[in-house]
Amino acid sequence: MTWITYLQTLLLATKKMGLVLFLMIFQCAINSVNTYSVSNPSVVLLIADDLGIGDLGCYGNRTLRTPNIDRLAKEGVTLTQHLAASPLCTPSRAAFLTGRYPIRSGMAAFSRVGVFLFSASSGGLPSEEITFSKLLKQRGYATALIGKWHLGMNCESNNDFCHHPLSHGFDYFYGLTVTNLRDCKPGQGSVFLKGVQRYLVILIQILGVTVVSLAVVHYIGFFKVPFQALGICLLITCISLAVLIFFFYHFRHLNCFLMRDHQIIQQPLSYENLTQRLTTEAIRFIERNHNTPFLLVLSYLHVHTALYASKMFRGKSRHGLYGDAVEEMDWSVGQILDVLENYNLSNGSLVYFSSDQGAHIEEISSSGEVHGGCNGIYKGGKSTNWEGGIRVPGLLRWPGVIQAGTYIDDPTSNMDIFPTIVKLAGAQLPYDRMIDGHDLMPLLQGKVIRSKHEFLFHYCNAYLNAVRWHPGNSESVWKVFFFTPNFTPEDSNGCYDSHVCFCYGGFITHHDPPLLFDLSRDPEEKVPLTPETESRFYEILSVIQLAVDNHTRSLQVVSDQLSWNNLVWKPWLQLCCSSFFQFCYCDYDSENSLPEMHSE
Repeated sequence: MTWITYLQTLLLATKKMGLVLFLMIFQCAINSVNTYSVSNPSVVLLIADDLGIGDLGCYGNRTLRTPNIDRLAKEGVTLTQHLAASPLCTPSRAAFLTGRYPIRSGMAAFSRVGVFLFSASSGGLPSEEITFSKLLKQRGYATALIGKWHLGMNCESNNDFCHHPLSHGFDYFYGLTVTNLRDCKPGQGSVFLKGVQRYLVILIQILGVTVVSLAVVHYIGFFKVPFQALGICLLITCISLAVLIFFFYHFRHLNCFLMRDHQIIQQPLSYENLTQRLTTEAIRFIERNHNTPFLLVLSYLHVHTALYASKMFRGKSRHGLYGDAVEEMDWSVGQILDVLENYNLSNGSLVYFSSDQGAHIEEISSSGEVHGGCNGIYKGGKSTNWEGGIRVPGLLRWPGVIQAGTYIDDPTSNMDIFPTIVKLAGAQLPYDRMIDGHDLMPLLQGKVIRSKHEFLFHYCNAYLNAVRWHPGNSESVWKVFFFTPNFTPEDSNGCYDSHVCFCYGGFITHHDPPLLFDLSRDPEEKVPLTPETESRFYEILSVIQLAVDNHTRSLQVVSDQLSWNNLVWKPWLQLCCSSFFQFCYCDYDSENSLPEMHSE
């Protein structure tokens, strides 16, 4: 070999080595980009209120127009068995924020009422609970909650804000601390009136019988009744009744108000362009923080009653005011997706859309118009653990990280969002408490094909109502019910006589042995299995009972945040932006003009 040939060979080898080295460096660069792309993303969590899984086009609806929400499904992952941790607002939202069953934080009621109804209640999400917003804030995220909170506000005074969103890791809050109720919108009826009337009648009857009885025994001389004491009792009773009547008459002013951070900016709440205002606040938050990772929770008031829609959407759907509200919410989702696109944030943002529980099928207006949504093929609705009450939309989009157009049929939970985004932000999961959610990323990216949820426990308030078991070696999804609500009328699909279903006493029927369904074959929960139709009937019940025992042992005694003492209205906790003599009226929000927005 001549020296020229040797030199050519060496040069060729060097080029080849250089090419290999270049490729190695290039691959490392690509890997580093991919690594960066799946860490510290911005997070946008869009939560509807009382939205049925059957209300969206991507879940089979063909009459409501939801192109923007459907776009999330087309560009991301659709979870077909996504489950709310509770079929009621307050406990479901507590579980969502903490990744824990609400029974662990005291946010599941032993009483009849399972949610907060008054702004001046003392219960709420305990300060020792760790929310994903707290952990992401510690990692440098800008954090905001816009819309509905429904997890309490004050503890001992009307300015301690111990349960307020700003005390749970959010930098910015614009919205309602309680919830949207019919009582908040004139002409929409009352969720309290029927119950209050019933109890008032009973109270007056008891009082009347007592007075007459005392008068009789006094007259016949059985014993002497001091009329001064009787008069004082009557006076106290009359004052109590007057306060009660005053409270419910002024409920809208006292409980339905809009806050920015710790300040009331509109009391009572105005529904005029409300969704546009919430959307504008969300857009402005993104614009302010587009150069830094952020967490935005946009918690819609739609489609909880009282229903409302702006002029741009009113009368435009095929399903009355409820359909108008769904389509207006879809428009808002589109606005959020557009601003992410405009700031080139789409590829660096995880977007999640869901509902806090299923549709409230018993919602019917005084004129007979259906104000509740559709739960598709699923039985029951809000306040029940039939699939219609807890199986909710679950859509996640993250271009380049999550494969578009994917469907996942395994059981997942809204509690899974906590560990998923906490890990993505580089934060550590709490080690001093039980976290019931599981990181969704391996499932979303196709690295695993089975959910980590072998068992899921479904509570009706604080009472274990049902258990779901998805064995690792089977396609079956077994579900047992220890008790079920008594639907009224009996042949209906809900508790229309009481407006919601309750969890104890004469409102339920206990089952021994428990009802057993295989949701993989009977998702509509039509036909309970028996030892004759399922050969492993008692084996399945035995495995589930063992899981229940293990789960029960993991529970600790905590303060009941939804006790009657924590639920009742306390005047000293009442917030008022002006004075009681001015009927707590103010409107600072209308002074801020909205940018013009158009429907597409």
